[in-house]
Amino acid sequence: MRLLALETSTDTLSVALGSGVRGAPLWQHTGPGGAQASATLLPLVQTLLTQAGWTLHSLDAVVFGRGPGSFTGLRTACAVAQGLAYGVQNPSQPDGLPVLAVDTLLALAESARQALQEAPQQAGKPVAGVIVALLDARMDELYVAPYAHTAQGLGPLAPPRLCAPQDLGAYLAQCLPADAGLAEGRCLLAGNVFAAYADRLAHVPGQRLPALPSASALLRLAPGLLAAGAATAARDALPLYVRDKVAQTTVERDALRRAVSPAATAPAA
Repeated sequence: MRLLALETSTDTLSVALGSGVRGAPLWQHTGPGGAQASATLLPLVQTLLTQAGWTLHSLDAVVFGRGPGSFTGLRTACAVAQGLAYGVQNPSQPDGLPVLAVDTLLALAESARQALQEAPQQAGKPVAGVIVALLDARMDELYVAPYAHTAQGLGPLAPPRLCAPQDLGAYLAQCLPADAGLAEGRCLLAGNVFAAYADRLAHVPGQRLPALPSASALLRLAPGLLAAGAATAARDALPLYVRDKVAQTTVERDALRRAVSPAATAPAA
């Protein structure tokens, strides 16, 4: 199986080629994302295909991180995945290549699972039974989704959603299984939110691991998802935004500043 994976949902862009099988040949690139992704993604894909000695027509599917994440990044990955898939249209493949849209938070959880599994200090220890994927959503919010780690892989315990940092503890207490055990180490918090929201996440117990979604994580997830029939035609592959607005009004920004730092807006004595 030959797969191309694209991940541009954060400020880090990653592209990878491989079969998704552990130990199989893998060609990958990681670099700056954000606004640059739309200009650099296609050239990077061509460079990796050349390095691997593959052609676009030799691929079996295109995999991309569908979100949640940066609106621009999600649209870029989806549009490039669709364009590449349509580029292989022929009488035997009227819809082009299959496209597999994977939740960004699932890819983040897989990145964390793999990092823990490969860490020397984890040798012989089981990976946490639940991995909570946390991605900075900006606008003073997090994207969050919990996944159960089983012998069959990572399974969602709840769909991706937005959450204020100070509300994360209450949300996890409500949605996690009773035996998840944040304080007992049976639940891992993974993501890119711990520095930005340190004060408001201080009350949430549990092991923490900085992590990001990656194209290599998408490749590892792809075989199982493809076997489960999750691939679609290019025209049906869409981003998952979760948030339905990308900017705050002036009133909302002022209210947020007052809530976070009342002293900053208090009148001088």
